[in-house]
Amino acid sequence: MKIDGSTLFVTGGGSGLGAACARHFVGLGGKVLIADVQEEASRAVANELGKNARFVRTDVTDAASVQSALDTAKKEFGPVRVAINCAGIIGAGRVVGKEGPYDLASFSRTIHVNLIGTFNVIRLAAAEMSKSDADSEKERGVIINTASVAAFEGQIGQAAYSASKGGVVSMTLPIARELARFGVRVVTIAPGVFETAMMAGMPPDQQLALGAQVPFPARLGRASEFAFLAQQIVENQMLNGTTIRLDGALRLSPK
Repeated sequence: MKIDGSTLFVTGGGSGLGAACARHFVGLGGKVLIADVQEEASRAVANELGKNARFVRTDVTDAASVQSALDTAKKEFGPVRVAINCAGIIGAGRVVGKEGPYDLASFSRTIHVNLIGTFNVIRLAAAEMSKSDADSEKERGVIINTASVAAFEGQIGQAAYSASKGGVVSMTLPIARELARFGVRVVTIAPGVFETAMMAGMPPDQQLALGAQVPFPARLGRASEFAFLAQQIVENQMLNGTTIRLDGALRLSPK
């Protein structure tokens, strides 16, 4: 898929991995719709990127909200060719903690945002892509999801988060198989420990300790490295129906 001149739809584009993708793809000539609930941060990113970026407040769990944002992207820039799902929450907590069993509402919200929200964007973006004209390679679109290494070896306190990201991993192949008839590819990235807004809230010594657990390079991943992999996925047509770990060979310990 050609990036220059293409329209991209990036959820969670106001910070972290999503903002890195927005910046990276605009730099490659793409036009980006930033879909996020964080208004101030998202507007700042859109303003920074200029005429080839727009921000629309978007709740990924709400069908009307996502559809409205997709409509705006099409109106402003043209049909969406690439959708990158970066919106998500942590939802940490032990199944049985000091105050009793884990709050069921918190578990449900994590699943709702990370898994159902991702699927909501996939289904609506794919429907739009399926109606677009194919390029010279018979391709109509690329959908990139964000999972986590916690989908494979979740730590204590990550039951909700791991379940939500494991669901994203599990649905990648069947959706890719289904959307193949439209020329739409689906790939998921499972990052390890990365420099994100959520990580920035931790003390510096804890961040260094986490980075030191990575075999090589022994540091936190950079959001720009996630964005570069997203570029490679968009450009390499043989990448489809799989989950790529981006983790420096990290395997999470129980805690």
